[in-house]
Amino acid sequence: MIVPQEKFMKAAIEEAINARNRGDYAIGAVIVQNDKIIARAINRSKIEQDATQHAEVTAIREASRVLKSRYLENCVLYTTHEPCPMCAAAAVWAKLSGIVSGARMEDMADYHLKNGSEEYKWRTINIPAREVLAKGEPKVEIIEEFMRDECRNLFHS
Repeated sequence: MIVPQEKFMKAAIEEAINARNRGDYAIGAVIVQNDKIIARAINRSKIEQDATQHAEVTAIREASRVLKSRYLENCVLYTTHEPCPMCAAAAVWAKLSGIVSGARMEDMADYHLKNGSEEYKWRTINIPAREVLAKGEPKVEIIEEFMRDECRNLFHS
């Protein structure tokens, strides 16, 4: 059972701010193993012009490089918002132990409805991470809405 820790979500929030400062969406992720951050990532889809460069996937790639393994058992992904279906599936393929997420998909959709523009376009496959993870094997635990307000505020900064 995962016991989420503020220090790790704060690190993911720092990465999200870094992403925004570099011209991308304010989304950040870290991967933790044995109470230590082994990978940090920012969203890079706009920077790299690569739709797969979500912070979660980038963090998984970095953690796999660090551990020299495609499997990240005993690792937990902290991400500032609910993973999309691609990122949730990547967590299953990587055999992560769990995910701790902040803002919900609905939070981003609500923000878009109120603030959508050519710069901030909402695109998603509306399948909750919990649903993707429930259908995957091995099972990946998910803790949702951890520090949700702090993560949701990233949309407004």
